[in-house]
Amino acid sequence: MAHGAGAAVLAAMPQLWPPLLGLLALNHAALTCGMHPRSAMLGPNLTRLPEGHGARVALTFDDGPDPEVTPRVLDLLDAQGAKASFFVLGRRAERHPALLRETLRRGHGVENHTHGHPYGFACMGPVAQWREIRRAQDAILDACGQAPRYFRAPMGLRNPLLDPALAAEGLRLVSWTRRGLDTRRRPPERVLARLADGLAAGDILLLHDGSLSRRPGEAVGGHLPVLDVLPGLLRRIAEQGLTAIALPPPGA
Repeated sequence: MAHGAGAAVLAAMPQLWPPLLGLLALNHAALTCGMHPRSAMLGPNLTRLPEGHGARVALTFDDGPDPEVTPRVLDLLDAQGAKASFFVLGRRAERHPALLRETLRRGHGVENHTHGHPYGFACMGPVAQWREIRRAQDAILDACGQAPRYFRAPMGLRNPLLDPALAAEGLRLVSWTRRGLDTRRRPPERVLARLADGLAAGDILLLHDGSLSRRPGEAVGGHLPVLDVLPGLLRRIAEQGLTAIALPPPGA
């Protein structure tokens, strides 16, 4: 829209090209800042727990469920009495419905992270975004009998067209306060430091219990970094007098 208006003005008054170019540059800068995962410039974006949740932090996991990794994550959480929210892919929910039901049975949340995790999600139009979200919503509901209430965009990136798609499905956007960057090759102690150094009540923490580079049926070849990081993170949370919880219902 800004480009079209600028072109029209420029055609009528070509002498105005320097200020118009500056305005277009500012428009692009503002849009880029708004697409940042933790920005609220383009609409509501939960980056911390709402007020009133005391000495709690929210644990969240993306890109699962993984039949080899997710059960071990669930066991680690159980051992410390911790709860979490799992932002799952619809296509993986279709393949592992029993694992989603088990996740819910153990008291955790299951949320929407698109159907196929398209890397270009933030560049899609509103209908394409809605289809990705809706397809995942249906797959998750069919798999475990409970529809998600929260949505996290692939890589946390959004555009101004996302909010109508979320509103159509009754979903709230969530990003994070701290992320471990555990999908990159880095020592577990560095991932832990990113999550735990300066940890405070109300933080939303992001790790991954699934790997996008892994094809269906392919062996893990060891295990994902989350299995090395999570025990230490849960200890640090407890040492600071905090409790790990799943995201509360919207409005709670």
